[in-house]
Amino acid sequence: MSKPNRFDAELDQYRNLMKAPGKFADGFNWKTIVGAFFLGVVMMPASMYLSLFAGAGVGGAAQWVTIIIFAEIARRSLKELRMQEVYILYYMAGLAIASPFSGLLWNQYFVQSEYVKAMGIAQDIPAWFAPQEAVIREAGRTFFTKAWLAPILLSSLGLVVGMIDNYGLGYVLYRITSDVEELPFPMAPVAASGIVALTESKAERESWRWRCFSIGGMLGLLFGTIYIAVPAVTGVILTKPLQFIPIPFIDLTPQLTQFFPATAFNVTLDIGAFIAGTVIPFWAVIGSALATVLNLLINPFLYRHGIITSWTPQMDFIDTSFSTSLDFYLSFGIGITIAVSLISMGKVFKPLFGVLGRKLRGNSGSEDLAAAAVRKAAWKRLFTNNVERGDFSIFIALGIYLVNSALWIGLSCWLVPGFPWPFFAFYALVYTPMISYAAAKLEGLMGMSVSIPLIREATYILSGYRGVAIWFAPAPLPNYGTAAGSYRVMELTGTKIRSVMKTQMVVIPIIIVSSLIFSEILWRMAPIPSDSYPYAQKMWELNAKNMSLTYSSTMEGGSLFMESWRWPFFFTGMGFGLIAYLLLSAFGLPTLLIFGMVQGLGAAVGGGFLLSLMGALVGRFYLRRRFGSDWLKYAPVILAGYACGMGLIAMLSVSFTILMKMMSPLLF
Repeated sequence: MSKPNRFDAELDQYRNLMKAPGKFADGFNWKTIVGAFFLGVVMMPASMYLSLFAGAGVGGAAQWVTIIIFAEIARRSLKELRMQEVYILYYMAGLAIASPFSGLLWNQYFVQSEYVKAMGIAQDIPAWFAPQEAVIREAGRTFFTKAWLAPILLSSLGLVVGMIDNYGLGYVLYRITSDVEELPFPMAPVAASGIVALTESKAERESWRWRCFSIGGMLGLLFGTIYIAVPAVTGVILTKPLQFIPIPFIDLTPQLTQFFPATAFNVTLDIGAFIAGTVIPFWAVIGSALATVLNLLINPFLYRHGIITSWTPQMDFIDTSFSTSLDFYLSFGIGITIAVSLISMGKVFKPLFGVLGRKLRGNSGSEDLAAAAVRKAAWKRLFTNNVERGDFSIFIALGIYLVNSALWIGLSCWLVPGFPWPFFAFYALVYTPMISYAAAKLEGLMGMSVSIPLIREATYILSGYRGVAIWFAPAPLPNYGTAAGSYRVMELTGTKIRSVMKTQMVVIPIIIVSSLIFSEILWRMAPIPSDSYPYAQKMWELNAKNMSLTYSSTMEGGSLFMESWRWPFFFTGMGFGLIAYLLLSAFGLPTLLIFGMVQGLGAAVGGGFLLSLMGALVGRFYLRRRFGSDWLKYAPVILAGYACGMGLIAMLSVSFTILMKMMSPLLF
């Protein structure tokens, strides 16, 4: 029997960071309804604006901001928010930042993009995705026209069905990985710790958890003032916003061309990346750092040996990323990702193969009998509902999954004649449950996920379909693995599942109405993209190019995708990933180092990598020595506080900006 990797013992420290409370309660009440309107009117527009302005949106910050505001209001009313009420507010904020109609802003840009038109794609985009450019220009910047009715209805249907689907296969996987297998879910305490910190009583508020949250909050407030508030406010007064820190990144590609040709290099200066580096398992960050060094060596080598041919020294980060993808990384990167997926699934299913092997060898000793009894008792919990927690039958959950899958397949067949439905029927019955279980297992073990890339793309190409309409079909190919982690957070806060169901019934209608109204306001304020939305102006072009490259694979005649695809590079990437994993494993190096390294190969160099690495080193060699193993408890709460501070600044800045831009016609 092989000994466990001593480095992987680091994961065991995450197992007992938090334990679920003994009692569960309903968090849905009148405060939830008030919170829903607050999110729809304040947080959603803030998230939509920041996603266009800086690229990140308010993200998790919206959740912490909402909790802070309602907690302080409750305390000044001589009341306390229960932990379950705080979780419901946290959950609602997560729903609100995922605006269903913000995608319509992208749709209008995509159909009008010069590159998309040059590729011959724009004229074939179906009307239920976006109207044609001439129709949009005639109506002006507004969604309140008949031409946008079909896209709006399709987006609304997706939100409602997605709400129901939340209680399908993802719930079954949660019951298996949490109740039966009792996996640790190491990242679930990050959110749960912040929620607990904000529900401590006045006497408890001076504990370590509140102090850590306050430290992170002040860091978020200070950095958010420079990074978000100054550009947002000056953008209203000046022609171009004043940016002390470039948004979304500092492009160093032209400056480093002489030393690292054909290498897309940027730097993102966000303190949040530093704090996250202290939270993420150390060896995963080190693996990504090694991959970055390899990328700096590989790209110049490929350029000098004539493999990367479309790159020129004048290109910036965007164009360099696209050209290297065309020449090499499209094929190599997919191969690397396939390797990571195979490795991940191998680790997940290896114990199952061991059990089968012992049975085939006929081992039936007392130890095997005892283990079988334990496994039988564990699997019995899958069919025994915890009434206190609000469990329901897994057979109902499986029925929800099957009905929703059939609905989306049928709708895709109706919208796109010739849609290859047999493939997706197979995926719904076989592939999706398999890959979702693998992802849930890895989420429970390491806080990571796994997926096999380009399944949808390969299906469309191999199906023989010709045209681009199929790429916009609402075809079901989800991965439910991450849903298990969300349910685990709910469990750690002692919140009943049924309270979330009631919350969704209130929140979803508010989200639909609010999202549509504020999408309209943002589009009317300025063209999207434009100088008013710097992230969209810089990055949407690259996104449109990459999507057009993929969509061209099913077009009649020549295809840029097929011209760029190289099978030798694909197998090189897959082989390189597998060999790197085997070599590193042979030296007994930690599993997280291997995953971080293999996943980072082929990625753009830079981003928040430097700050994440610095955070990992400081956390490992200073903070852990100073605070001991307790640092693993402190760091997630500091990160949650930082997100809250950033969100408070973002909310104030965006509210001021939207108000001033709406009033500017009256003032001038």
